[in-house]
Amino acid sequence: MLNTALTIFIALVWLINGLYCKLLNRVPRHQQIVARILGAIYARALTKTIGLLEIAMSAWVLSGLYPVICAWLQIVLVAVMNTIEYFKARDLLLFGKINAIIAILFNGLIYFNTFILPAYFVQNPV
Repeated sequence: MLNTALTIFIALVWLINGLYCKLLNRVPRHQQIVARILGAIYARALTKTIGLLEIAMSAWVLSGLYPVICAWLQIVLVAVMNTIEYFKARDLLLFGKINAIIAILFNGLIYFNTFILPAYFVQNPV
């Protein structure tokens, strides 16, 4: 049950960031970050594309297909995105320098949910 709840939470993070923040442009700061990193000319189109990919990631997380590949891809993407944002657009981040800590915690949650929690229940069946 905990695994299911965490999986839904992780998927919701991707869905909210992709749909609400980027695709619907309800948090314009995301487009500003993309413009700062990739250039202003195509920032809107690239932001929408990133949003669609985040929505797809949400669906992949919920699907349960290839969970190890999905988890590692999420961890790498979150780490790379947050590292680039930290050095190129720190002033636009919601939590500034603390964003890095939040990214590490989110990656830890993905790792825990995919690798630690299932192994625990295999060794300790309910």
